[in-house]
Amino acid sequence: MVVYSVECAPQRLRGVLSRYCLEIRAGLFVGRLDARMRELLWEKILDLAKEDTNAVMIWRTPTEQGYSMRQYGEDARNCVEMDGIWLIEYEGARS
Repeated sequence: MVVYSVECAPQRLRGVLSRYCLEIRAGLFVGRLDARMRELLWEKILDLAKEDTNAVMIWRTPTEQGYSMRQYGEDARNCVEMDGIWLIEYEGARS
C-alpha cells in the first residue's frame, strides 16, 4: 500500500495521482502499487509540483515500523530517519 499526501498541488498533479490511487480526502491518495509505479508517481509529483507544493509519500517496507517515508517541500513537520526508525521533527513555536 502507498499513501501520498499533497498540499497546494496543481490540479494536473492531483489528476495524475487519481488515475492510480483513490483520493479519500482532498490531497490524500491511497493505492496499491508496485515499487516501479510508486517511484514513477513520485517523479511525477516532483516534475509537476509548484514552489509551494508539499508532498509526503509513505509505503510499506519490511522494517521494524513496517513503512518508509519520503518528503518534498517546506513544512513545519519533517520526516527524519534516526537509527532506522522514522520520526517527525516539528519546527513549531517554542515557548
